[in-house]
Amino acid sequence: MQPRHLFILATAVGAWLGYANPLAQLPLAALLLPAGLMVLGQNAATLRDAFRQAWLAGSLAALGCLYWVYWPVEHFGGMHWLLALPLPVLLSLAMGAYFGLFGLAAHLAARRLTPLNGLLFLGLAWTLMEMAVATLLSGFPWLTLSSAFVPWTVVVLPASWIGAYGLSGVLALIACGAVLGRGSRPCAAVAAVAALLVLGVGLFTLRTYTEDAQPRTVAIVQGNIDQSLKWDNSYQAATVARYVDLSRKIQITAKPALIIWPETAMPFYLQDDTPLRKPVLDFLASTNATLLLGSPAYTLGHGDYSLFNRAYLLSGASAPTWYDKEHLVPFGEYMPLSQWLPLDKLVHGVGDFAPGHDQKPLYTGDLAVGMLICYEAIFPELAQERVSQGANLICIISNDAWFGATSAPLQHLSLTALRAIEQGRWIVRSTNTGISAFIDPLGRIHRAGPQFVPLAAAWQVHARTQITPFHKYYRALLACAGLLAALFAALLLLGGAAPARKRP
Repeated sequence: MQPRHLFILATAVGAWLGYANPLAQLPLAALLLPAGLMVLGQNAATLRDAFRQAWLAGSLAALGCLYWVYWPVEHFGGMHWLLALPLPVLLSLAMGAYFGLFGLAAHLAARRLTPLNGLLFLGLAWTLMEMAVATLLSGFPWLTLSSAFVPWTVVVLPASWIGAYGLSGVLALIACGAVLGRGSRPCAAVAAVAALLVLGVGLFTLRTYTEDAQPRTVAIVQGNIDQSLKWDNSYQAATVARYVDLSRKIQITAKPALIIWPETAMPFYLQDDTPLRKPVLDFLASTNATLLLGSPAYTLGHGDYSLFNRAYLLSGASAPTWYDKEHLVPFGEYMPLSQWLPLDKLVHGVGDFAPGHDQKPLYTGDLAVGMLICYEAIFPELAQERVSQGANLICIISNDAWFGATSAPLQHLSLTALRAIEQGRWIVRSTNTGISAFIDPLGRIHRAGPQFVPLAAAWQVHARTQITPFHKYYRALLACAGLLAALFAALLLLGGAAPARKRP
């Protein structure tokens, strides 16, 4: 096998092992992804070859991590398996294009910048790449490099200062510097200093972490409702009964300030006065509990009908309040460009939703609950908005039953932990089949799972008001990234060839 093919394979295998998966996760292996892409780009003969080789390696890496896209489309979307199989391949090829651009950047850096400037440029390029993935075409920041290191708390804590994308750039710099350091002492020194800074900031954050608010007990209920039965009318009453029964037990044993049910836990319109709603209201009246739950909702006006993916906050003492999901899943919850694309949604049974527009917290007692529903947890800017609106606790309701026993629920949980670190907030995550969990502001995951069993669990959380440096300087960090990008673009366009050096 040629060295180039070995680098392509090592790059892909690094991603497969480094990101969360059901078999064995080795976070350090994820660094093979940026390192391998850099080597491929720098050793390519032309720009075209640099892009093509990095694109191939990145596509294989993405496919090993995103294979699970097949599962919801084939199992719940009514699509024949022969038609469903190409979908993760097509998505991975699209994701691979971003990695191809990183390989192209590595090719240019090797020829137009000094080794040290090239290394700094590649760290920035990785950050900008992840930001582009999160923004363009609705965004899909699923393969954030820093998410692979969530099991190693000390490594991911710098995200409270520079965010998940900034930390990914530093990790990519360390990986690339380890390779370039064989021929450049400055690159080796910078990579070593960056690694020490990451560990130093992590240790400092661990040592200085404090809580200044009284603990509040919050409970999560995981109904474990079979996705194929969830929307069956004959099964709806049993679904309500299971959630009420589990909640009544945890209310008696833990007396939580808030009980949280998952996304669309109630597979009917809770706003309508139907027999299905009565057991929920009776439970609230008999226990004086406060309940946050997911249910579809609708509005009618001037002949228009709008459907929403809604989270309701209910208690016997006040009128219901709610949050409507803002960032919807393309091809799942709505069809993008539906006036031009002759396609139907890939997953059925979840409605054609309209986006919500109110990010204000839901209030109960001293808890200001910032809501994120399912997919929204992977976007840093949404958690940023919730805290900016005054949230002192973040609640995520989800239904990862769509993904079965694949890598997706594990990867989703890792991305969620990054939001807790960035914003310095406790996150309470309630899902239908798992992985339900409590996540502290250091990204440590408590009482996670197990999957595919009904459960009710309680934990003490804190309503935090402290602001992280990342939250405080969020816009300044974005501006800094833009300015540095412009500076390096000028160096690449105006600079001459760098002195010849041995390729890694």
